[in-house]
Amino acid sequence: MGARASIQPEINDQGLILRPWRVEDADAVHRACQDPAIQRWTRVPSPYLLEHAHYFITEHSRAAWETGTGAPFAVVEPDTGDLLASCGLVSIDHVLSSAEVGYWTAPWARGRGVATRATRAVSRWAFDDLGLRRVVWQAAVGNHASRLVALRAGFRVEGHLRLADDGLDGWVGSLLPGDTLDPVIDEWVIRRARLFNGAQPVLTATGGLRLRPPEARDFDAIVEACRDPESVRWTTVPDPYERAHAEDFALRITPAKWGRGEGVVYAIADPDGAWSGSIDLTISADDPLAGEVGFLAAPWVRGRGYTTAALAAICAWGFRSLGLARIVWRAHVGNLASRRVAEKAGFTMEGTQLGGLAHRGERKDAWVGGLVP
Repeated sequence: MGARASIQPEINDQGLILRPWRVEDADAVHRACQDPAIQRWTRVPSPYLLEHAHYFITEHSRAAWETGTGAPFAVVEPDTGDLLASCGLVSIDHVLSSAEVGYWTAPWARGRGVATRATRAVSRWAFDDLGLRRVVWQAAVGNHASRLVALRAGFRVEGHLRLADDGLDGWVGSLLPGDTLDPVIDEWVIRRARLFNGAQPVLTATGGLRLRPPEARDFDAIVEACRDPESVRWTTVPDPYERAHAEDFALRITPAKWGRGEGVVYAIADPDGAWSGSIDLTISADDPLAGEVGFLAAPWVRGRGYTTAALAAICAWGFRSLGLARIVWRAHVGNLASRRVAEKAGFTMEGTQLGGLAHRGERKDAWVGGLVP
């Protein structure tokens, strides 16, 4: 069992000073915690009052140190003493010799790698001074900024946990004493973290079409399109298709896919803004530089070129914004309408994949096409 954290140290590492909180930090904490991102992704009260900052410093943090259940640090500028961030061990389990790290960066200090440097310093101190065997990181799914900090600090993101209290899933990762604290991060990881940390963009396509997230006003059109016999025949939409399916698709599935950073789902909106189909791009779980597209056209717009235009737009966005090296299209053998759309959008037919698609309890052969930048 490692030493307890009751003695409050000062860490001078990574060009930062990490020290225990002081009463005079309250104003800066109060100002930082007005930030919408901190209020969204952490458990600070909202609205955040000055009295909350005083409680955090004089009671919560002090009790964590005195009981050895945590090690909260103020991260400050060495030359000026200005507050930059909060970083520390939010909990310490002395039985398991494990702790959980937590952090936020003040809005005025972002873009300087403060959270990453502070997390490395705290983790190194936890291993060397407390003798811990593991540091754990957790964040709500969708908090890509926190995830990127953890990755840059050497944490291995190992999966996600369901969280019952607020309905959000959480990412979880860990760092062990032998892990590097300064790993090489691929450029596409950084690019996607920044992309998915923001709102899903709206894309434009030829013919005055827009690709936007599905909305409540689309529900009736989605239900009608997904009850069409051709939609049921060639896609995996539920059968029978109910309004609840459309609501779940638009309000849960679509934002969850974007939040996890797994890809994007769009409604294809005609020049008047009406829902005319759906299209999605999914990043491969096995190859992060590959993606796969899927689409469904409303019966009343088939033959107008809407889906071809939408497919060209989403693939161009995938190459440009996600840095994909390859996009795959697959459809059941015999789905000539889907094949024509793919070929018009530039896909090259590569062959037939035997038993390539699961469809309503059976395996179906699939045509496969590929597109590269």
